Amino acid sequence: MDTQSLENTRRATPPVAVIILNWNGEKLLREFLPEVVSTSDPEVSRIIVADNGSTDGSLDYLTEPDAPKVELIRFAENYGFAEGYNRAIAAVGSEYKYVVLLNSDVATTPGWDRTLYNYMEANPRCAGCQPKLLAYKHRDTFEYAGASGGYLDRNGYPYCRGRIFGTCETDTGQYDTPTEVHWASGACLMVRPEVYLAVGGLDPRFFAHMEEIDLCWRMRLAGYSLAAVPAAKVYHLGGGSLPAENPRKTYLNFRNNLLMLHKNLPDGVRAPFLFRRRLLDTIAWAKFVATLDFANARAVWRAHRDFARMRADYTEHPATNLIGADAESRVGILSSYYLRGLRTFDKLGMK
Repeated sequence: MDTQSLENTRRATPPVAVIILNWNGEKLLREFLPEVVSTSDPEVSRIIVADNGSTDGSLDYLTEPDAPKVELIRFAENYGFAEGYNRAIAAVGSEYKYVVLLNSDVATTPGWDRTLYNYMEANPRCAGCQPKLLAYKHRDTFEYAGASGGYLDRNGYPYCRGRIFGTCETDTGQYDTPTEVHWASGACLMVRPEVYLAVGGLDPRFFAHMEEIDLCWRMRLAGYSLAAVPAAKVYHLGGGSLPAENPRKTYLNFRNNLLMLHKNLPDGVRAPFLFRRRLLDTIAWAKFVATLDFANARAVWRAHRDFARMRADYTEHPATNLIGADAESRVGILSSYYLRGLRTFDKLGMK
């Protein structure tokens, strides 16, 4: 290949790979993929669908004449969210400067990818960033999965600018400043693939839920930052895989939160921290029992049982404790929300 041809090839490869992981999501692909393709800048992004062994009509749809033109990676089986993305990023990461993990139920808006790209270019120690996430069906409301950037409180509970527990705020521009966060949402997450792979990627033992928070924690332990960039905006349907009240989702969230804390807390802190969390989770279990929600009560019990078994898989722990290192991680969300009635992020006294 001559020099001019090589230069043309380089120019033809954009800096960002947007990877949409799909498993039996034909309906979501039909609804959301055309808008992702039409609102993404072809000079910035290439759209890739990584199929997790779908058995529905997903692959047939992608070959239809009128379907959006995207690249396709096919896996023979469903590896779950975590391992599916690990395999997809390992396959394409070396070709791109940045990779976006984009849920199949996200509608993007014009300029979203360039805005995130420009932020990453201007902040070389930032390992990943997210846009503002708004609800697809209530577009003036923050979306549960990440809102305008996520944090962990002193007990390891996730919360967001714009969302605390089940309360999602109306977006009035109150959280439109870009800011460093503890974690960025896996619904739409731009990362540096070399950092992603260096810290081990998403933990496949989590299978799904909480794995991006664990990933972001490891990136921060490695000396990088995470950010929310609200000038970029997307709309997330949410619950595209499992609804919020599904016992399977309850199980994964409780189990994976415990695994994340066990992995990322140092010796001397970990045992008392997890003891306190078990007490708090017992209260959650009792609430499910009191409301006769026995399926979710069993899910909490199984989460703790399986955590006790799986924790032995994690033998290396960091020396640094990030919980309590800043104002956002010294907040007690349970007491603030349920006892003091503070239901919005600004009421917590945060920036």
